[in-house]
Amino acid sequence: MKKIGILFVLLICAKIGFSSSILIPMDESQKNHLKSYGLAYWALKQDLTIQWLLNYKGGSFLIPHANTIETECKIRGISYDVIADVQAASILNAIADPETNMDAVKLEKAPKIAVYSPKNKLPWDDAVTMVLTYAEIPYDIVYDEEVIKGNLPKYDWLHLHHEDFTGQYGRFWAAFRNAPWYVNDVRLNEEMAAKLGFKKVSQLKLAVAQKIKEFTVGGGFLFAMCSGTDSYDISLAAAGIDICDQMFDGDRADPNAQEKLNYANGFAFQNYKLDMNPYNYEFSDIDNTQGRNLVEGNDYFSLFDFSAKWDPVPSMLTQNHEKLVKGFMGQTTAFRKKMIKPDVLILGETSSVNEARYIHGEIGKGTWTFYGGHDPEDYQHLVNDPATDLNLHPNSPGYRLILNNVLFPAAKKKKQKT
Repeated sequence: MKKIGILFVLLICAKIGFSSSILIPMDESQKNHLKSYGLAYWALKQDLTIQWLLNYKGGSFLIPHANTIETECKIRGISYDVIADVQAASILNAIADPETNMDAVKLEKAPKIAVYSPKNKLPWDDAVTMVLTYAEIPYDIVYDEEVIKGNLPKYDWLHLHHEDFTGQYGRFWAAFRNAPWYVNDVRLNEEMAAKLGFKKVSQLKLAVAQKIKEFTVGGGFLFAMCSGTDSYDISLAAAGIDICDQMFDGDRADPNAQEKLNYANGFAFQNYKLDMNPYNYEFSDIDNTQGRNLVEGNDYFSLFDFSAKWDPVPSMLTQNHEKLVKGFMGQTTAFRKKMIKPDVLILGETSSVNEARYIHGEIGKGTWTFYGGHDPEDYQHLVNDPATDLNLHPNSPGYRLILNNVLFPAAKKKKQKT
């Protein structure tokens, strides 16, 4: 009986020591990087605490072992390793070494996600909603009515769909003013503005932009891509100024609009010049799409390295298995560096053409991140082009940057080091 008791204790100890954690590597060995983020989000929804291992094997995840986690990894086609307590401790000890540029950040609560997106179908897709769906991360759709009614505080993280916050309908008038989708979009926006008590769509979009700013200042996490970046900042800077020509709002733009801009109201940009020509597919000279002298074969941007222990936020936002990321175009492809405010952090750049592709900042209690371009796996996505099939791009470095932002709000806040 004594021998049986000893054997039983040894078996229990062996079980405890063996399958204690699941390591999801995020380096080149990972079969599906994008779904790995969805798995991490799912684990958070199961009230598990995850360790995000910054700069360890591409930003790996360490999750307490559970059979359900293993099953989900298999179902989703995710590479994983079951490791013992001693192995997990060894990894964490190595990461804690002050000589290494690594850190372990606890992810504790799945953020509640909203996407600001029109209810009507437009002839282009949105990279964020596509990757959230592919990674199986749930989100709610909100638009002007929900924002004006004050629903944003229900959420932790907000993405701005490809949008024009200036009230100029994306500057599609020159090429698509007779297209049924454009005519319908104008009609729906005008009806919504009237319903919510605004005389013009531009006034409604400004009110929405200001509500989004309140959300962010109050502690929200804001993420935007393509024209949702510069048009948002311009809208805030042009508060109370008519920058829309008559084909957009029925009257002429203020001829002195440029001089009246208040750059301090915006998040990211300053000293830019508005493009007041309604025939141009541009809002200002913030965007560096024109004159880049780059083609698909040589269009790349590099991610900066940050100190994981001292700068955990930018380190989280730049976790990747590749530091050189394929570029991709959009209505707003990239940001001219000379227009970026000095307190803005550049996370990724194309130094050869002096542009930033990926930027981040703080405002009030919240943070924002702007990412240039439309679709990381479609170099020049055009109106009516088919949606990208992410089953063909499960290891996309460009899409990983989006998902870094989705998990970032789950991180346990650390006290600022002095």
